[in-house]
Amino acid sequence: MSATACAALGLALSLPAFAGGDFDRPEVTRNVRAPRTPEPTFKIESGIDGDVFPAFANYASLQAPDQRKWGVVSVRVSNSTDTEQRYRIAVRVTGWSDEEVQIVTVPAGGARSFLFAPTFLPRLYQNREITGATAQVRVTDVAGDPIYSTTVPVRMRAVEDIFWGRGFKYAQFIASWVTPHDARVEQVLSRAKELMPGRRLPGYEDWKDAAGQERETRLEARAIYTALQRQRLSYVKSSLTFGANTAVSERIRTPRESIAASSANCIDAAVLFASAFENLGMEPMIVLVPGHAYVGVKSAENSDKKLFIDVALTGRFPFEGAVRSAERGLARFSETQITQIAISDARRAGIYPIPQLP
Repeated sequence: MSATACAALGLALSLPAFAGGDFDRPEVTRNVRAPRTPEPTFKIESGIDGDVFPAFANYASLQAPDQRKWGVVSVRVSNSTDTEQRYRIAVRVTGWSDEEVQIVTVPAGGARSFLFAPTFLPRLYQNREITGATAQVRVTDVAGDPIYSTTVPVRMRAVEDIFWGRGFKYAQFIASWVTPHDARVEQVLSRAKELMPGRRLPGYEDWKDAAGQERETRLEARAIYTALQRQRLSYVKSSLTFGANTAVSERIRTPRESIAASSANCIDAAVLFASAFENLGMEPMIVLVPGHAYVGVKSAENSDKKLFIDVALTGRFPFEGAVRSAERGLARFSETQITQIAISDARRAGIYPIPQLP
């Protein structure tokens, strides 16, 4: 996954040829070869073990280069000279992205890594299966003279693929699947409001006290649950992925896909319900436990109380049964076994919905 260009210093000297102290022989000389200038060394890495996950790529492309912790392509430059060097580095994933250019500085005798996350074309967010691609890296000096170029293979993962990482290190990226503005989510809310007193879904209303908001939140959650139940949403497992790190990655349906197919496993349904709650200005969370996922929502705007729902039961149990199932399920695990992702925290961290294309 990496390419290195390096050259060692070489020095060739030409000396007069003397044979056995015979000074009468003519002097023979060779052409003098000038010392070579030390050249920079480049090391290129792509994605995560060569895999590019659309959720990560979208996140990184929205960050300033010096704020990134991850990139589609990483370029490490080593400068063996005794002076500071400046380079122009351009990176593009051919056919998939725009070109990103960075003007970089590497100190004398030092090395620096630079993370690239070019803006991807709509094709990335329409990709439904692992696909091979090529990243191009071109380096010039500030005058535009070529210094180095290479290509590296990358694997473009399906738009539904998430990389959890060991111990759910990257669980916060589940917020990429929470798409509150999707038209199909809006349609679900339109149907849910017809099941509410007064035909309205107000979210939190700050003029109500905490107890009043808690009652309203429960009614709204029940209406959304019932609307999806009437659309015959039911459990269908679909988590198979391909590529590297399949033990810590899986496929997650977007809410749009779950609604269209009336199919969702536990995590699919959790991001769908979270999308509906976030649309209403409420504060949802995804809750992960070994082997299962729940959705939660703050019961009131200024309260620590939460309502948890086992949304995998949407097609089989009434709302109250799904709430009891979540309460019993969470009670079986210790705090260290529960991973809770507040969607509002993820948004503040710059994790936004995966682009939803027509």
